[in-house]
Amino acid sequence: MKKSLHAFIKEELIERIKTDVYKVGDQFPTENELCKEFNVSRTTVRIALTQLVQEGYLIRQRGKGSFVAEPKVNQILSHTDDRFTQQLQAQGKYGQISLEKIEVIPARDSHKKRFNIEENDPIQKIKRTRSANNEVTQYEVAYVPWNFAPGLKKEYLEASLYKTLKETYGISIHKTTEIVEITLADKDISHYLQCEVGQPCFYIETVAEDKNGLVIEFSRSYFRGDKTSFRIERYYQENE
Repeated sequence: MKKSLHAFIKEELIERIKTDVYKVGDQFPTENELCKEFNVSRTTVRIALTQLVQEGYLIRQRGKGSFVAEPKVNQILSHTDDRFTQQLQAQGKYGQISLEKIEVIPARDSHKKRFNIEENDPIQKIKRTRSANNEVTQYEVAYVPWNFAPGLKKEYLEASLYKTLKETYGISIHKTTEIVEITLADKDISHYLQCEVGQPCFYIETVAEDKNGLVIEFSRSYFRGDKTSFRIERYYQENE
C-alpha cells in the first residue's frame, strides 16, 4: 500500500528532529514553507504537523508558531536495576515520585483472588505520580496487602517501592508480568497526568511476585503518550 503524503512528510520531519537538523527549542518551519518544500497542499502539511504535536515532537505557542519539544522521557521496560530517578538522571533530567493518596480498603472478589487473601482483608491502595523536570509523565495506582507490608509510609512511597519492600519488609520481587496497551485518558487520569480528557496514553498493568509465586503487588500505570517512550532490551546467549 502506498504511503500517504502526510505520513511521508511526518516521518521525514521526525527524522530531522531525531538527527538534530531541528534542535530542541528551534522554531519549526511554517506551513507555507513546508508546502513549498514538499510541493503539497496546506491541508496535507497541517495533518502532519498536528500529528507531530499530538505525539509530543512539537509544541505550539499561540501567535508564535511551532517549536521542537524536549525529548520524551525514555524508560526501560525490560529487566534493569536502574530505578526511575536513575534512568532520568542518565538523560539529564530530574525525576520525582509524589504520593497523591494512600488508603486502606477491604479485599473484594478480584483482589481477594489475585492476592490469595480472605474477604475484607486490608489492602493498601496507593496513588502516585512520577515527574520529569516537574512535568508529570506517569500516574500509578498500586495495591499491596497490609499483611505483606503493614503501614507503608509517605517517605517509603516517594522512593522505590520494591527497594522498600526488600530493605524494610524483607520481601524480594522475583518476577513481574506486564501487559502494555493504549488507552484514552478519562477524567481521573487526565487530572493526575495534567492532560486533556481523551488524550492517548500508554497503559501498563503489572503483577509482581516473590520467588514462591505469591503476588505481592498489583498496579495500573498510565503514561502520557506525548511525554514518554519505552526501550526494550533483550539479551541472547550465543548458540553453542
